[in-house]
Amino acid sequence: MIRDIVMDPDPRLRMLCAPVLGVDAELIGDMFETMYGAMGRGLAAPQVGVMSRVFVMDATWKAGEASPMAFVNPEILWRSAEVQVNEEGCLSIPDRPVLVTRPARIEVMWLSESGAQRRGAFEGFEAACICHEMDHLDGVLILDHEAAA
Repeated sequence: MIRDIVMDPDPRLRMLCAPVLGVDAELIGDMFETMYGAMGRGLAAPQVGVMSRVFVMDATWKAGEASPMAFVNPEILWRSAEVQVNEEGCLSIPDRPVLVTRPARIEVMWLSESGAQRRGAFEGFEAACICHEMDHLDGVLILDHEAAA
């Protein structure tokens, strides 16, 4: 089911999300459907009004093969000192891209959609996308990066 996307300045986008105790497959399915329907590459639970530490991402589907991933209770374990600067958009802040500085590489631990514990290294656009979605789980928006620039 496609859910409504919460738009800035809705206060839910500024809230710290709580860890979840179990994987909600229905929520994750809805989030993928909503993300693809909105032509996004990532979507965090607060963007559909659910204040949980969950996001979905498919960094490659627009350029080729789909690679959908769900992240439940994600935690960034390591960030490279090397950075990248990308123009980022946000489904909750349409038509307002912002240049954002992010780590070039990260290492992340999370639960998958099946509930399995995962750990992986990401770089480039995938790393930036994960950091963007992690920001949403902490109540941070790309506009905050614009103000810091």
